[in-house]
Formats: sequence, C-alpha cells, structure tokens
Amino acid sequence: MGNTINLPPKHLLLVLAIVLIWGVNFVAVYIGLKSFPPFLLSAIRFGLSALPWVFFIPRPKAPLKLIVYYGLFNFAMQFGLIFTGIHLGLSPGLASLILQIQVFFSIGLAFLVFQDRPSPFKIAGSLISFIGIGIVAVNVNGGSTFLGLILMLLAAFSWAAGNMFTKKIHAESPLALVVWGNLAAFPVMVLISLFFEGPVVILSSLQNVSWPAIAAVFYIVYFSTHIGYGAWGFLMKSYSTSVVVPFTLMVPVVGFLSSALFLGEELPYWKLLASLFILGGLIFGLLEKQVRGVIAGFRQRS
Repeated sequence: MGNTINLPPKHLLLVLAIVLIWGVNFVAVYIGLKSFPPFLLSAIRFGLSALPWVFFIPRPKAPLKLIVYYGLFNFAMQFGLIFTGIHLGLSPGLASLILQIQVFFSIGLAFLVFQDRPSPFKIAGSLISFIGIGIVAVNVNGGSTFLGLILMLLAAFSWAAGNMFTKKIHAESPLALVVWGNLAAFPVMVLISLFFEGPVVILSSLQNVSWPAIAAVFYIVYFSTHIGYGAWGFLMKSYSTSVVVPFTLMVPVVGFLSSALFLGEELPYWKLLASLFILGGLIFGLLEKQVRGVIAGFRQRS
C-alpha cells in the first residue's frame, strides 16, 4: 500500500471529482425522497447498482462474509440512515456536513482494528469538531430533525466501518466490490422497506414516480455509487486512510453550495459557525505535521 502524502495530479483530480459528485448527491437524494420513501429509495439504489452487473463482474477474491459486512455497513446501514435522516427534515447541506464526522470514527476504528494510534492533535481536533455537532443539536428545530441528526451520526459511523472493510478486502477491482456490496445490501433493504413502509406505499410510489425522481435515481446509482464509490475504493486501496479520507472535508462545501443553489437552502449564522468548528477541527488534525515543524523550528531558533 502506498504511503505517499501528495497525490499525483491525476489522482488529485479524481478525488476532487468524487467530492463534486458526492456533494451534489445530497440534492439528488432530496429530490428522490419527494417520490419515494427512504427505505424504498435505498432498495432501488442498491438493486440498480448491483443488477445486472453482478452477472458480468466477477466477485472480489475475498471471504464472502467480508463482502457482506462491507455491503451492510457501507451501503445498507449508511444510506438507509442518510435517506431517513433527510426524510425526517435534516437539510441536505447539513446532512453533508454532519456525515464528515466519519473521519474521526475512521480514525478511532483504525486504532481498534489496525492499532493505528491517534495523535493528541487528532484527539484535540475531534473535540473541536464535536463542538460543531453540539451547535447543530442546539439549533435544529423539532424532535424529528434532532432524530435526523442522530441518524446522520450513525450513518457516519457506518461509513467509517465500511472503510475498515474496504481496507481489509483489498479488492483488485473496486467497482466489483461496489457492485457485490450493493447486492449484499439489496435484499436486506427490500425486507426493511416491506416491513416498515408496506406494499401499498411502495406500489403507490412506483406508480406515481416523477421524471425528476427518475433523474435523481440515475444520478445516485450511476454517478454517486458506480463512479464515486468505484473511484473511492481505488484510492482507499492505493493510499493510506489518513491521505484519502480527509478530502471528504470538501463534500459539505459542495453540499451547502449545491443545496443553496438548487433547493434555496438558507445558511443562517449557526450553520456557518457549526461548519467552522467541524471543518476547523478536522483541518487542525490534518495540519499536525506542519504545526510540529513550526514548533520545532521555533525551538531551534530559541
């Protein structure tokens, strides 16, 4: 596995493209939820992401249980929770921001799974970021939106867990891992949709689907899932977690801007303040080497 800190230009462009795709994806999810209930939208996403591709793309050479765990955490749990959180009233821009706490969950899980001990800078950065989560919790309106916040934090944890399975599997084809991971998530989400949303709601949603919702599903499946997660899996396989994962800090910037542009989402002071703490804490942890270099230089001069 590569440990290079600076990505080459073509991989830097690739990760920036992923950031753009995932940032706009929150708008697509919001539009899709206008026609579909959250679990059904998740099931449709997983089904179209897996089929018919599993018949043409060989299964990754990894234990089946790891692929199933990857699919359950990275797809079934993460997106079932994200879609439900937005459905309950959490704005797309805010959802994209809260989800970035996955960086700290990833660091914590990397310590537990790979004995990758976090530095004091990373711990301090996490505390700063969670101040931002507190600001969001105090200002969200209504119990359903607060529940949406909790679900988004659980989604962030699911994404972090999925990252650990991505590292363990070492798939030769990241797209194959995405396709087969979605196949593992698909039947689980179909059963959840049938149980919680019911056949009547499912049938009504499918009969009354709008063209914008169809376009949103197309974007969610083929851009966010196939292109986004396929490229993300390649980068996660090629570089260390600490090099790749922090680029997701830019996703909420795109999420806020696209939500404001396409959906007219308001940006009150508390959202900007929460963003400052959450992203500031993440950046604080990222700048550890630079800060240590400045301190060392100051000590040498003194």
